[in-house]
Amino acid sequence: MTATAPITQDVMTLPRKAPEGPLNLVGLTRPAFKAALIEAGTPEKQARMRVGQIWQWIYEKGVRDFAQMTNLAKPYRTMLAENFQIAVPEVVSKHISADGTRKYLLRIAGGHEVETVYIPEVDRGTLCISSQVGCTLTCSFCHTGTQKLVRNLTADEIIGQVLVARDDLGEWPGVPGRNSDARLLSNIVLMGMGEPLYNFDNVRDAMKIAMDPEGICLSRRRITLSTSGVVPEIAKTAQEIGCLLAVSFHATTDAVRDTLVPINKKWNIETLLTELRAYPKLSNSERITFEYVMLKGINDSDADARRLLKLIRGIPAKINLIPFNEWPGAPYERSDWDRIEAFSDIIFNAGYASPIRKPRGEDIMAACGQLKSATERARKSRKAIEADMAEEARALARNSYAPGGAGFKRDRAGFKRDRLPFVV
Repeated sequence: MTATAPITQDVMTLPRKAPEGPLNLVGLTRPAFKAALIEAGTPEKQARMRVGQIWQWIYEKGVRDFAQMTNLAKPYRTMLAENFQIAVPEVVSKHISADGTRKYLLRIAGGHEVETVYIPEVDRGTLCISSQVGCTLTCSFCHTGTQKLVRNLTADEIIGQVLVARDDLGEWPGVPGRNSDARLLSNIVLMGMGEPLYNFDNVRDAMKIAMDPEGICLSRRRITLSTSGVVPEIAKTAQEIGCLLAVSFHATTDAVRDTLVPINKKWNIETLLTELRAYPKLSNSERITFEYVMLKGINDSDADARRLLKLIRGIPAKINLIPFNEWPGAPYERSDWDRIEAFSDIIFNAGYASPIRKPRGEDIMAACGQLKSATERARKSRKAIEADMAEEARALARNSYAPGGAGFKRDRAGFKRDRLPFVV
């Protein structure tokens, strides 16, 4: 198999058509927020204070109506309503998996759609957010990669996914039954649709808002950015965002990675690893997560495991092993459970954490590598749709792929490492 995907962002994308109506305050950085208020008539001496007040209403209290901002004078609230809006993506549909995973289909400016996934766990709740409509990289094992890149998401569309999820979870002050000590949404992973580092500025601005102490207030260690290996942006990520870093690695030779992750043709394994060695020091990160999807007969041998250990030597690291999540027409198969476990043993015995990521939301196509907007899926012939439906039925029948069935539901006795959900 040869890689045919574009390996850089040198592609024409649809320009974002600015939505009609007042300026949206969601997604603005504090300086841009202040400038907008001043332009609308706020005295410059008051602007910083007003930014802080409105910011808390939006990001701490989840308020979308200026009339509810009761610590502001009525005339000022009227001025805000005339000049601005507080808008988030429209929820087109929501699907809830048997395991509690929630997948949201969101409509953004221009009528485009993206998917966002919330994964609940006992000790955390992780939101997997998208950064682009589609993707330019078309990694051959990823369902999103079969969808053409349309455009980058704006900062408001990125942080808006967080606000939508908190709306759905009722995670705002004053919501009946809410326990203020418990955070339902405690982690963010940029592992949805798109390559975050090909949309760096918008991702950075959105994550700065997520980390702001007067609002959503997530620690940078609660945010993980996953990249396929856009080398020139990695150091900048450490310096300007400082979040945890995950790398879609998936292969131990350039020949295999060229096919699985075509960006490797631009920045090969050696070049990528050279850049990664500096990241923990630049960002004060404890370690880098190497994501490794387990593909039967492709990258799952003992020799692959040993080469992986040799490659990452000297890098503080964790290796997330991801059982391949099948999708209609996928060219690969999931590695056998015994093979995944043997691979994990080699990594673990060498002193690295090697959790096997527990597939979540497979029944609603919400698992890692399965995201693709409903609009894109709908752009198919009836024959193609029928073929996909047949394949999905076969995939569901294969869902009892491991001892205990139904997606690793039964813990194997004696297995000493935790299997993680869709978090790193």
